[in-house]
Amino acid sequence: MSGRFFLDTNIFVYSFDKSSPKKSDRAASLIRRALETRQGVVSYQVVQEFFNVALRRFATPMTNAEAEQFLSITFRPLLAVHSSFALYGRALQLVSTHSLAWYDSLILASAMEARCDILYSEDFQSGQRFGGLRIENPFL
Repeated sequence: MSGRFFLDTNIFVYSFDKSSPKKSDRAASLIRRALETRQGVVSYQVVQEFFNVALRRFATPMTNAEAEQFLSITFRPLLAVHSSFALYGRALQLVSTHSLAWYDSLILASAMEARCDILYSEDFQSGQRFGGLRIENPFL
């Protein structure tokens, strides 16, 4: 086992959600662990989705300066999976074999490409396995 784990977009969004302190604290704890252990991984998609929400839909949207700082401090050390022909091919296979939505299949394919043991997300069934990858909903 690699010890690596993948953080889905919702983990980062919840870390800023002060209306749900329990989820916010759990999400922040996972992000801290990802950075401290250097075992946490995200993909380009997570970065894109997070900033789409943070810059437009947060109660108080992030400023560009805050976004640049978050990108540099938080995402830069975690960003390990970029788009590629192989990633898209694997995601299409997952869509076909598991009837997943496209963006969910990209997240799953990214976690698999990074050889993660765990994918932290609330968008899949907790406990579900895809080969050596286990899904865990950290908010249950």
